[in-house]
Amino acid sequence: MSTHSSIITLSVATLIAATAQAASTGQPFYGDAPDATHPWCVHDWNRPQPPRVEPKPLVDAKSPADAVVLFDGTEASLANWEAEKPQGEPTQWVVKDGALLCVPKSGYIRTKSTFSDCQLHVEWAAPTPPQGEGQGRGNSGIFVEGAVECQVLDNYDNPTYADGSACSIYSVCPPLANALRLPGEWQQIDITFRRPVYEGDKLVHPGYATIYCNGILVQDKTQLEGGTGHKGRSLPGPLPEAGPLKLQDHGNPVRFRNIWYRPLPPRVAADDEGIHGPMSEQETAAKRKEIAAMVRAAAAKLPAQSLDQSLRLAESLVYEKDEAIAKSVIALAAKTTADAKQLPADKIESQKNDVKRVWDAMKYLTTFKIIDPSEAAWTELDGIVKSHGWDKH
Repeated sequence: MSTHSSIITLSVATLIAATAQAASTGQPFYGDAPDATHPWCVHDWNRPQPPRVEPKPLVDAKSPADAVVLFDGTEASLANWEAEKPQGEPTQWVVKDGALLCVPKSGYIRTKSTFSDCQLHVEWAAPTPPQGEGQGRGNSGIFVEGAVECQVLDNYDNPTYADGSACSIYSVCPPLANALRLPGEWQQIDITFRRPVYEGDKLVHPGYATIYCNGILVQDKTQLEGGTGHKGRSLPGPLPEAGPLKLQDHGNPVRFRNIWYRPLPPRVAADDEGIHGPMSEQETAAKRKEIAAMVRAAAAKLPAQSLDQSLRLAESLVYEKDEAIAKSVIALAAKTTADAKQLPADKIESQKNDVKRVWDAMKYLTTFKIIDPSEAAWTELDGIVKSHGWDKH
């Protein structure tokens, strides 16, 4: 929100300074492109990694007297939950050694009861020994109101795209720090959740989430514009007046325990102070220019006129327009098509990976109209890829 722009700028600057030496990870041309108030792509591999902070010792977090207990380690409390699909069916997740264990491929589960603004406590533990990497290791999610995801992921010595890290507001905001314990150890998550409040089409109170991971503040009144999702930007809009708590089946046997919440009283104007939301358009433009310069500087270090350099420069267009670079990318697409057409049938497969890399970049740039979708270089390249079925895998 523009009224908090100085706070936002300080937060972003602090985070970038703290993570300047941390390696980024992910892939370009993936999630939604930047817009007027969001300088980063969704799941942006150029976004700095959260710095590592050692967590506090494990503490007893038994539910307080006024809490609504959703899972206490007993078989009886499993009755509070149901499968999301088929809707209302008993969950196939199981209780094992006092923990709620995700059974891979059994689907999401959700509470039968619904609630809204709350203090929520959840503990989770990733499988051990660790298997997989990135988003494939110890992945699950805590969905408040069934709509806003606090990411569950084994990020201990396992980087991923920053806005998909453990305790990110998934696809919206990376955590301020990585405060995870070792894989297999219990992670304690405390969330203060406030949904956005609307009167008709007018936003009265912005939504936000404050999150602590193992006693360390990792989300500080991060604004919630709406529900979260994979690759797509969160869109401003109301959330349900109440919704279930959902836990995600992402194919990993993650364990949960000690799940409870406390309902919070209605909002007042003072609750909205200090919310860290989207930047102003002016701040976003400046930040996008800075990111583009960083990407172009990285491209300059790659072999001149190589495919890697050309695609890195293409990536910079996502953040800032540059006519000369755009023309060079269009020329690259045209050359890729021409070269592919000249190859005999028994040789074309050997060029599949390079052709697809150029196609992926052009598909992204034309989808977001960074390059005109009617460009002949794009339509011809798209035809080459589809004629070989390379767009399907």
